[in-house]
Amino acid sequence: MPAKMPLSLLLLSLCAIANAQSGLTDEQQLGKRLYNDKNLSANRNQACASCHSLKVVDGKAPAFVDPDNIKKGTPVSLGSIDFATGTLNAPSAAYAKFSPPFHWNKKEGLYEGGQFWNGRASDLAEQAGKPFLNPVEMAMPNKWAVVSRLKEDTAYIKLFFKLYQLDLAAVPHIKDAQFLQPTPAAVDSIYLKITQAIAAFEKSSLFSKFNSKFDFVLAGKTQFTAQEEQGMKLFNGKAGCSGCHISQAVLDGQGGFVPPLFTDFTYDNIGLPQNVKIPGNPSPNLGLGGRSDIRKLDPDRKELGKHKVMTLRNIAITPPYGHNGVFATLEQITRFYNTRDTLGSVPDNSNPDFSVSGWPRPEVGKNVNHNELGNLGLTPAQEQAVVAFMKTLTDDYPEWGNDPLIPPGTPSPFADGNN
Repeated sequence: MPAKMPLSLLLLSLCAIANAQSGLTDEQQLGKRLYNDKNLSANRNQACASCHSLKVVDGKAPAFVDPDNIKKGTPVSLGSIDFATGTLNAPSAAYAKFSPPFHWNKKEGLYEGGQFWNGRASDLAEQAGKPFLNPVEMAMPNKWAVVSRLKEDTAYIKLFFKLYQLDLAAVPHIKDAQFLQPTPAAVDSIYLKITQAIAAFEKSSLFSKFNSKFDFVLAGKTQFTAQEEQGMKLFNGKAGCSGCHISQAVLDGQGGFVPPLFTDFTYDNIGLPQNVKIPGNPSPNLGLGGRSDIRKLDPDRKELGKHKVMTLRNIAITPPYGHNGVFATLEQITRFYNTRDTLGSVPDNSNPDFSVSGWPRPEVGKNVNHNELGNLGLTPAQEQAVVAFMKTLTDDYPEWGNDPLIPPGTPSPFADGNN
């Protein structure tokens, strides 16, 4: 993990970070085209952007999650095939590039990094390749079928040859394949470049703007309200949020620093209740400990029920919350962290008293974190203050903040320079 940096040194260090370029490289432009291309799904109706949208939410910023889930409160996304859905809430793609490759941190004795709720993809490129072939997502039968869809667009033929010297036209369309014809050797190379291009796009500054109100306050350009200031103090103190959602800058490994990412990229079982509103009411997802490769290394099942600690940047515009989308609002999940062990009990989240007078039991009872949450002792007013602070983490503050100190068009004070 990158080393933490004292907040007192933030301003001096972050001022040295270069402004991000406004344009995209040729490879990132290709990645953007692929990211938005619904023709690369079984029924030509779903793209990466379907579940990780680039559209602005409520006039604020792109949330990089499923807009239908935001609008309707649905916990999971529809797939390309009719009535097919996943069993997990689509996480935001924002700031995902900062997650290190999945690994075991021997010093800390825990897993870190990777992509997806269970870290099963080591990096962004590996992650980008999985939804195309997932039967409840884009549902393409194999890589050859995906490459065949690319061949139908002459722009892709030109771009792949220009960027990678790969000739899509030389690969036969899968519909013209002979019986038992082996997959052409070039398919794997082309598919790898598809994932590489999408990952390059997701590494652009569009996905990590560092221009929230928090960033401008950090740079000394504006101020928190009294409630937001109280919320930040609680976040870093009594509420204990910063224990996992790191609010300090981190070393970037290249002699520079990255502004706070509000995650430590680890895995935890916070005791989420099962979400009975997911279509089909599937069995609880076992998270990190449900992976076959992890089970072999975990005979005592210490990783069971653990899901990735996601960034809180843009959290206010990415409902519902939790890996299973069980919480409808930011206020609700904040109350859960505060009162999980003290509020009372209800059967499930369809009960009208859910979050009002009780919580259901954890969907995975093993390895529940009882040390850092569940009985924080916050008052309702303090809960609201924490929520107010988290709302300052929404990007594009110059455009939505109505702050005379930060007029529209003001550049990020801490652009990451990694476009």
